[in-house]
Amino acid sequence: MIRSHDIIPPYSTPIIRRATLADIPWIDQIENEVFVDPWEPGVFAEALGYYTSTYFVAVCEGKIAGFVVGALEDTGENIYGHLCNFAVSPDFQKRGIGTALMRRIEQQFALESATGAQLEVRESNLRAQRFYIRLGYQPVLQMGGYYANGEDALVMMKWFRF
Repeated sequence: MIRSHDIIPPYSTPIIRRATLADIPWIDQIENEVFVDPWEPGVFAEALGYYTSTYFVAVCEGKIAGFVVGALEDTGENIYGHLCNFAVSPDFQKRGIGTALMRRIEQQFALESATGAQLEVRESNLRAQRFYIRLGYQPVLQMGGYYANGEDALVMMKWFRF
């Protein structure tokens, strides 16, 4: 028999909003939990000055659960979104927060006339690659020695329209 106190409440839906300077310490904490070569806190604040429309946080259970930083790049022929940094706190992974953040930044890229989005991912990070593939990204090239430890990056793209 299931009793009411045995029922596990569903995870709360994250609120995705634009990042603010007050979020930087939390973003930095997540960055340091997730990455072996994290950005410095000053870089996050600087990025906020440049990319105000494409910099989001996910708030869940009253906490910053994840973030995404993107930029728009104009090649002269196309405008595309560049996913610069993205992470979800280990405490909040596997709850759909990463997908919600990615959908939001892709929506913003498209609203700002981007024809697609690009990202780089460590060649060894197969979990992240599978996540991006599920979201419609495709590997397009390899960049040798991209990361500080000399590891290669896989560049992945998702096209919004042709």
